[in-house]
This record gives sequence, C-alpha cells and structure tokens, in this order.
Amino acid sequence: MSGNFHQMALTDVRPGMVLSDELLDMQGQVLLPQGTVLTEAMLTLMPRHGISVLPIQQAEYTAEAIEATVHHHEARLARLFRKNDADIDTHWATAQLRRFISDYRHGAEEAPENE
Repeated sequence: MSGNFHQMALTDVRPGMVLSDELLDMQGQVLLPQGTVLTEAMLTLMPRHGISVLPIQQAEYTAEAIEATVHHHEARLARLFRKNDADIDTHWATAQLRRFISDYRHGAEEAPENE
C-alpha cells in the first residue's frame, strides 16, 4: 500500500476520489487497480462484492476545492446550454439532458424516474 492514504467507509466515498491501492474482493481478486478514479457506477456495485471500506488517496478535499469544482461545472453547463431555455416547452429534451448532466457532475445518487 502507498503511504498517503486512509481507509474510508463506502458511504463517505464520493465520485472523483482516487484509490490509493488495488481494491480486492473477498477472494483476493483485483477489482480495480491502484489510481482508479471512482465513479458513481463503481461505488454502486461495491456492496455486491462485499466492499464496505476503500483505501482512498489523501487529497485536498476542502470545502473551497469542492465549491470551486461545483462552480466550474455549473459555469461549463451554462456555456454548453446557453442557447436553450429550460422554461420553453419545445426545449424539454435539452432541459432533461442538462439535468442529467448536472446530476452526474454533482454526484446525485437518485435513479432515473423511468427505471
């Protein structure tokens, strides 16, 4: 294991965090290599493999850094969807797409309504 890590409960791990070591399943098989950037999909599948604690690289996850990242994503979405108005009925599909992207970028854990 690398020296710059700490064990985090799965409930505390967020998308975008990085594994500091290989992630092994209950049989000792490698599930994910060291340095993997975790996604929401990966985190959702962890309980199936008996994973409740992850070795996460220590990083500057300060409130300011998180706020800056959220601001960056919001500004990027505003730029990408600048020509579409979510309040106009003919732009409903674009508004839905923007909401999905925003939820993904912010790590929303809600499942889509159609599933």
